[in-house]
This record gives sequence, structure tokens and C-alpha cells, in this order.
Amino acid sequence: MKIEQITLNLIRMPLVAPFETSFGRETERECILITIRSEGLTGYGECVADADPGYCYETTGTAWHILHDFIAPLLLGQDVTDPADFQRRVEGIRGHNLAKAGVEMALWDLIGKREGKALRELFGGVHDKVQVGVSVGIQASPSALVETVDRYLADGYRRVKLKIKPGRDVAETSAVRAAHPDLRLQVDANSAYTLETAEALRPLDDLNLLLIEQPLFEDDIWDHRRLQAQMKTPICLDESVTSLRHARYALEMQACRIINIKAGRVGGLSQALAIHDLCRANDIPVWCGGMLETGVGRASNLALAALPGFTLPGDISASDRYYTRDITNERFTLNADSTIDVPTAPGLGVTIDPQALKTFTLKETELTPQ
Repeated sequence: MKIEQITLNLIRMPLVAPFETSFGRETERECILITIRSEGLTGYGECVADADPGYCYETTGTAWHILHDFIAPLLLGQDVTDPADFQRRVEGIRGHNLAKAGVEMALWDLIGKREGKALRELFGGVHDKVQVGVSVGIQASPSALVETVDRYLADGYRRVKLKIKPGRDVAETSAVRAAHPDLRLQVDANSAYTLETAEALRPLDDLNLLLIEQPLFEDDIWDHRRLQAQMKTPICLDESVTSLRHARYALEMQACRIINIKAGRVGGLSQALAIHDLCRANDIPVWCGGMLETGVGRASNLALAALPGFTLPGDISASDRYYTRDITNERFTLNADSTIDVPTAPGLGVTIDPQALKTFTLKETELTPQ
């Protein structure tokens, strides 16, 4: 595919409700929409970096710089054959996985449209709908948290993830468990604890949780191994797994029993597929994490989660969980069985609402071969 034009749109979209984690409170979400034109086709990708370096060091500012000044010049006017070719072209750029993954997503969209196949088919997905859950941010009190969870259960969600941090963990989780003894429940610390302060999480072992996600430092695997050996609840790694190599380290060290796969975090859908295959070969369950994506990234996540190794519900959620208005014409809705349908149209299976994109765009640039 000869890359003829790359357009970057920095967008900011208001969230339906504030979303609070251990590293901050969000009322709006920034991201970058990447549009690639090649041989009469248009592919879309979403760089899931946020405005602030809370989740990782990448921000929309750093991603814009890397996309504009380093990745785009490697692609424009070039014949990029497939995602593996793309990865080879950008391997000299150290890190910046979120930026790379956004471009690779757009390339997958182009490939699907060229071949007349949905991403699910290109990936080898086996499900036409995938199990999903809802991620609930930190609330004002345990009782407020229970009320929020009740509302999502009324909407039809059957798995809930609670964001936790030191001092806002056991009491909140216990309150939700007491209110809903049979709920599929898990927690996410987003690296808020040390091995010492994680002692406070021991009571969670008695709450029949699906998993405890990323309790320790974002670059740690070794101490997670030590913590997992002390707890019966499965530890799930997120931020620590930024590559196939790190996934292998985690499995060989027995640092976790579950891995959360985010294509953005690991540098692209091709890398996510490889981690899925590694985990499946080792009987390690995986699930698809979320980054408050627009309909573009949500479509990509659904296609990824259709693979057979994704046996736990993902943090994908319906479009109206986060946005009153999205940049895609298509909106994803929750089915009665707490699933969302996987797109079946070629590529990502979504189209852009140009007026919505214009409304939310902070800046735009079009790049062509020099």
C-alpha cells in the first residue's frame, strides 16, 4: 500500500461523567485520530495517549511530535506491505508504543478494506459478540460506589471493575461485594502500591475477586512475582507488559496469572496478537483493557477480543458509557447478556462523523510526501 497522505486530528471529547483513578480525575478525554489514505482507500487509527502522563509517559503532545516528525516521514510515499513491514520501519524509534499502535491500527483498517474483510476475520477471531464489563472510577464513599455499581448493573453489565488506591480499597470493595455476593468483580490499582503497602490488600483475598490488576509499579515484574506468591487472588498485569518479551518474562517468573492486553500499550495490534498467542499456549487467560476509546478504538478492541484466548470480559463497554456524542457514526450498544457485537464490515467497520470530528478537533495537520 503506497501511503499518500496522513492526517492527524488532536481531539478532546467531554466524558458523560468524571472518571477517577489512582493517578487522577478526568472530565474530558484527549486522543489523536490518525487518517491514512492509500490507493483510493481511507484507514483510521486511534492513538490512545491522554493529555497527562498518568498512565504512562506518553501524552497527546509527545505522540503528536513522534507521529508528525518521526513516524510519518518513514511512511509517506512508501509502499508499506503489512503491519510487520510497518514495525520494521519504526523499530529505530525507541518506545512510543501508543503512537506506533495508532498508525498500525489505521494500516489494519486499510488492509481490511482492501481485502473486503473485517478485522475479526483478519485476526482469526471466533466470536461474533464478546463479553464486556464496566470500569467504575473512585467514588465519594463506599455507599456512593455501591449506588454507581447498581446503576451499571441495571444497564445490563455483569462484570464490574473497581478502581482502587491506598485508603480507598478494602472498604469500598467489601461494600460492593456485600451488596452483590455473586457479581463478577475485580479491582485495578494502576500501580498505586508498593510491595509493603500492598499488605493492606490482603483482605481482598476473602472477597472472591476475579483478579487484582497492576497493584505495584508500572515497570515491575519481580515484586509482582513476590506478591502473587503471597495471595490466592490472581494478579493481572497491565502497565508492566509493554511487549511480547515482557509478557514472556512475566509468565516465566510466575509474576501473574492473567494479562490485560491493550494494543496501544504494546505497540500495535500485531503485538497484541502475539501476546494472545503466547498466553494461550501457556493456558494464561487474557482480556482486553480499555483506554476510554472513541468508536474507532472501541471497534479495534472488539475485533481483538473476538480471539479465542480472550476468556474474561473486557473493559470495552457501550459507547454511551463514556460519550454522549462520538466521532463515529456507529455506536456500540450493550446486549442483554452483557456482550457487544463485533463489527462485521470491512476493516474496523466504522465510519467517521465529519461534523462531530470538526466539533471536537483542537488542531489538525495533513502530511504528504515531500
